[in-house]
This record gives sequence, structure tokens and C-alpha cells, in this order.
Amino acid sequence: MTTHPPSTAPADAMLAAVSQTRESRGARLRRRLLQRGSTRVALGLLIVMVLAALLAPWFATHDPFSGSNDALLPPLSPGHWLGTDDLGRDIWSRVVHGTRVSLLVGIASSALAVTLGVTVGAVAGYFGGWIDVVLMRIAEFFQTLPRFVLALIVIALFGASTTKLIVVIGLLAWPQMARVVRATVASLQQAPFVDAARVAGMPDRTIIAKEILPNVAAPIIVLGSLDIASAILIEASLSFFGLGDPNAISWGGMLNDAQQFLRSAWWMSAFPGLAIAMTVLAFNLLGDALNDALNPRGERRP
Repeated sequence: MTTHPPSTAPADAMLAAVSQTRESRGARLRRRLLQRGSTRVALGLLIVMVLAALLAPWFATHDPFSGSNDALLPPLSPGHWLGTDDLGRDIWSRVVHGTRVSLLVGIASSALAVTLGVTVGAVAGYFGGWIDVVLMRIAEFFQTLPRFVLALIVIALFGASTTKLIVVIGLLAWPQMARVVRATVASLQQAPFVDAARVAGMPDRTIIAKEILPNVAAPIIVLGSLDIASAILIEASLSFFGLGDPNAISWGGMLNDAQQFLRSAWWMSAFPGLAIAMTVLAFNLLGDALNDALNPRGERRP
């Protein structure tokens, strides 16, 4: 009797079906994310901002730190298409280099807040009991503190630098993330797939990392993108009050320099202010679009 190897056709068909399902989910997610024109504009603007930050020396037309005799030239002047400031520094070049600080502070402080918030929220939601009570009371305490005022006090006391701005803003932004993650994890920690992982002998940290947190990805991504916009505003506000990194160019610092020239040289404040507004708006639009795309129950808007 001739023995034939078992057919792999059913398994291959199942794998193909799973792969097709994943691809269709990815396609649906992209379609939901890009269905609004405002989202496409926001993504395009953020791509330009990232490129400007990475390639600032090539985007800039002048040394952003060097002054000249061409002080207070208006926009569209020869060689200075956004004009110059009171020291003759090129506004366009300074706006481009200011992109670096704003994006660095926004993204890095948001990453710190997400890391702290997800860790605290996951531990509180999974273990519950006194651990949950203690961690949530700490989160509530931090959430009641006025973020900008406390950041202003800390920077004023300990000095300003980009690293300190990132740490202070990140440490003040994690409570909201922690509360959202805690609520979602608490609702999932008795789910059948979590019970199955426990029965299989998985340690708690593996269950949290591999079984629960992937199901909390949507709110984490959305809140993280919104935290970036908030951090950019806080950094710009601190720099406007003279508490930004003195060794770096920032949009808020440019606004600080422009205070006494609001009437005579409007362009000194207009262009960095416009850069702040456009960047914050782009991240907010992206967060709104991500919320709709990752939440199938969300209302779709054209």
C-alpha cells in the first residue's frame, strides 16, 4: 500500500485567509485614516515638518545664529523672503531650525508620558486592590496640578535646557494616559483569552505585555498624538517667557524676541506663531483621525 503524505491544502488555505484578513484590515484602517481631506493635509504638513527638522541645514538659507546689517527687513526682501529680525538674522532660517526643538520636545516628552502612563495604568488595572488605589491616588494628585504653572516654576528654579523641558513636561502629562489604560486593562483582565494565558502558565508581565496591551493600542496612540501638540504649546509658552533653552532656537523664543516689535515688525512674531499654530493643529487633526480610524464604532465624517 502506498502511503501519501497528508495534504497541506487546508492549512495553506487557512493561512491565506488569515493573511488576506490582515491585509483587508490594514486597507480599511488606511481608508478610514485618509478619508478626510483635512487628515491628508495634516499628514502632509507633519511630513514637511519632520523633513525640515532633519534637514534644517539644507532647508535654511542663512546661518540662523548670525546677525547682519540687514535688520528688520520686511518679507519678500532680496535674499530674505520672510524678512529679518532686529539683529539681521534670517526669519526663514530661524523658523526652520526652530522646528527641531518643537518636535523633539513634543515627541520625546509624549514618549515619556506614554511610557509612565501605560506602565502605571497597566499595573493598576491588572492587579487591582491596594496597588490600584495607591497608584490612582498618585495619578489624581498629579492631574490636579496646573501643568504649565508647575513647569514654569520647576524650570525657573532649576534652569532651562531642552532635556529638562522634556522631563518636566513628560512627568506632568502621564496621569490621563494612566487612567485610560487602567480602565481598559481592568475590563480585560478577566477576559477568556487572559484566563487562557494564565492557565498556560504565562507570567503576569508577559500576559500584560503580549495579551492585554495590544488591545489598548488605540487609546494609547490617540492620546500620545494629542500629548505631542500639548507639549509643543507648553514648550513655546515657556520659551516665550524666557524659560526655554538659551542655546537652542525655538518658536517661543522667537516670539519672546519679537515682543517689542509687534507694531513695527509684525513678521517677527507672525511666522513663528503661524508655525506653532499649524503644527499643533496638524497633530490635533491627526489625533482626531486616528480616533475615528481605530474606533470602528466612531462616527465617520467626510
